[in-house]
Amino acid sequence: MKAAELVVPGAWVFEPPSFPDSRGVFAAPFQGAVFREALGFELTVAQTNHSRSARGVVRGVHFADTPPGQAKYVYCPSGRLLDVIVDVRVGSPTFGEHVAVELDSTSMRAVYVSEGLGHAFVALSENTVMAYLCSTGYSPGSEHGVSPLDPALGLPWPEDLAPILSDKDRDAPSLAEARAQGLLPTFDACSRWYEDLRR
Repeated sequence: MKAAELVVPGAWVFEPPSFPDSRGVFAAPFQGAVFREALGFELTVAQTNHSRSARGVVRGVHFADTPPGQAKYVYCPSGRLLDVIVDVRVGSPTFGEHVAVELDSTSMRAVYVSEGLGHAFVALSENTVMAYLCSTGYSPGSEHGVSPLDPALGLPWPEDLAPILSDKDRDAPSLAEARAQGLLPTFDACSRWYEDLRR
């Protein structure tokens, strides 16, 4: 398995060997030893999530108060999606920037989203499934979002798809509004949290 940090610090892509044949495909999208070697700590899994989405569904941009935040290791066991990671950490050198990675059920490529980063995706095919390994459980009071359609973010949603959003995501504030409301994590607090994980 190959591991590489992306242009947004704290966002990683993992590419396992994939073995397709006439029966289907086999891959190991999460490998603890590779993760530990790349990140310097074990991935704690407190909750697993599973979503199935129609083509054009956009979920996100979601993030949680950090610390403790919620890190996510995600992959696509069925279908195809565009995964988008947004740096919402105030004070980060890449604040407001994003990176996008296509995930699908053939390559079984996976993405790790560190605590404090925003996460979103769009389903590119019908019945697209996303699997999440989450470092903490669901905590409604500490979870937030910014609008995936915020023009200031300029997220790369396909032009041939009309985004299908939940009411919560449709009504989410822009990045600037979320910052003014004090909802965004800081880069310093997140960096201290990452260092604590490595100790």
